[in-house]
Amino acid sequence: QVQLVESGGGLVQPGGSLRLSCAASGSILSINAMAWYRQAPGKQRELVATITSDGSTNYADSVKGRFTLSRGNAKNTVNLQMNSLKPEDTAVYYCNANIRSLYQDYPRTYWGQGTQVTVSS
Repeated sequence: QVQLVESGGGLVQPGGSLRLSCAASGSILSINAMAWYRQAPGKQRELVATITSDGSTNYADSVKGRFTLSRGNAKNTVNLQMNSLKPEDTAVYYCNANIRSLYQDYPRTYWGQGTQVTVSS
């Protein structure tokens, strides 16, 4: 019984900023990694950014220097700070996490429901 809840999506003008948050809850023993994906209409889902248990981060070339993925102050949360947003960033953004549950002896991957980000004037 693990779930991911996303928040922070919405409409923003080009050049503006948004912060997406993802909170994992349930019977969690540990989180190995968390990531954000996005999918625009008519396009394949793409990996945006990842953060691993040691705090290491990686970013897609298209967002490098503009987006920052970090651990949140609340337990089992991450934040994706998105600056200098472009219309091409418009997509549904999905939180992804590899989690070991208290009631399983192996990790598995969970997905959030997705949150819409629209960059338009």
